[in-house]
This record gives sequence, C-alpha cells and structure tokens, in this order.
Amino acid sequence: PAPLFPCLQNDSWGKQYSHALFKAMSHMLCIGYGQQAPEGMTDVWLTMLSMIVGATCYAMFIGHATALIQSLDSSRRQYQEKYKQVEQYMSFHKLPGDTRQRIHEYYEHRYQGKMFDEENILGELSEPLKEEIINFNCRNLVANMPLFANADPNFVTAMLTKLRFEVFQPGDFIIREGTVGKKMYFIQHGVVSILTKGNKETKLSDGSYFGEICLLTRGRRTASVRADTYCRLYSLSVDNFNEVLEEYPMMRRAFETVAMDRLDRIGEERPLGPAWSPPRGHSTPAP
Repeated sequence: PAPLFPCLQNDSWGKQYSHALFKAMSHMLCIGYGQQAPEGMTDVWLTMLSMIVGATCYAMFIGHATALIQSLDSSRRQYQEKYKQVEQYMSFHKLPGDTRQRIHEYYEHRYQGKMFDEENILGELSEPLKEEIINFNCRNLVANMPLFANADPNFVTAMLTKLRFEVFQPGDFIIREGTVGKKMYFIQHGVVSILTKGNKETKLSDGSYFGEICLLTRGRRTASVRADTYCRLYSLSVDNFNEVLEEYPMMRRAFETVAMDRLDRIGEERPLGPAWSPPRGHSTPAP
C-alpha cells in the first residue's frame, strides 16, 4: 500500500511539522480523515481544524448529556455523596460491623435514598406556602390524632410548623426515666412501649403522643419509652411547646388532662393542678 504521506525529507520544516502534527492528532483523537489522506498544506490544516471541531462537539455532547442525567435525580446523587462520607467516617473510626449496619439501616429508613435541604427550601418560601406544604406533609399525623382532628386549625398549623421529623430504630430508647425532658413526641408511624418502675408496659402507636408530662411539670422523666419497631416521629421542643400553648390555653388543659391520667396509671403524684373536663366534642388520644 502507498504510504500515508510522500517522502518529506526534502520539504521545509513547516511542512514536515504540519504533517507530523496531523498524524499525531489523528492517533490522539481517533478520528479518521476519509479514504485519501490530505496532500496539500491547505488540506492538512483544514482537516486538523475539522478534527478539533468534531472532538470539541463530541466532548460537549458527552458533558451536557452527563449533566442532564445527573440533574434528573440530583437528590439521589446528593444522598450517595453524603453516604460515601458516612462510610469513610465509619472506616476511619473503625466502627464495629453491627454499628455500621445500624447506621446503614438508619440512613435507608430516614432518607429513603434521597436527600433534600428541606429547612433551606422551606425557609425560602412565603409563610402561606410553607404552612400549606407542612400541613400536606403531616396530613396522616393530623388525621390519626384526635387531639389535632378536633382542635382549632390555627393551633394545628402553629404546632406543625414547629415539629421536627425524627426516626428511631427497634430497641432505641427514645426517653430514659430520670432524665430532664426537653422534647415531646408525636407518633406518625410505629409502635413504642412506655416502661415504668413497676415493670408495667403500655403500648402506643400511630396517632398517639408522649413526653408531655415532663414539659408540663418541668421535672424529670417519669418513665422510659422504647421503640419496638421503626418509628417515624415528630418532636416538639419545650420552648416551642410553651410558646404555642401560651396562645392556646385550652389546649394546655387538654394536655394536662392526659398527663394526669397517665400519672395516675403509673402511681405518680399529680403536680398539674385540678382536673379539667374537655369541652363537648373534644377527644384526647389514648395514653
């Protein structure tokens, strides 16, 4: 077969280097030049220009296609990047295998493969939109909880906007007896056991709440609460609890009524004051 280029020994160095550059680019870019190799200098430079343009367009196409695919599920990509950091953290500290497995299961149940900066997203919205989204996200909690179902809608909205979502695994102690209480919890989904000194055990499930006694009495926890299943809860801090109930004193009495009933069941003294009968049509959740 004929050589790619005729003998260039007697040609000028410019022509020699131009053909050498052309051959190098052909190998580097893996782009063909057709059935016949360019002969004149004009053909060589035009062919190299076309190869550069073609390679650039191909690289841009690949880059844009990759960015498009990643943008289709950015939340999953963010979750994967976050979990890689968690894996490196566990490896760095040489955590035992069972602890790593629990951390993995926690992330799977807590984020379900997707991660959002929800606080930042809601913070950028107007108050009406924020309240609408929160009410929609917590619709199952409101539907299953008689305290919310029969309460003033303004109270429900004020309460929901201050809740924080949390997940607990089976066997986790959500509350330990004797500790200072800083939160109460609303059960969206799951089963918990209330454990008292006399080894009495009470089950609570979807639509119930617990931990309000300590917030009302400003004392220490009177019982322990253990998660029996994976529990999806909403927590309310003591400061937010008091802030909301200052605006709705009748709802404070509803909480006090349930708290006194629970204190009677575990044999504790009543530090909450006289009993209060809820108004007709209002029901409180089972302890």
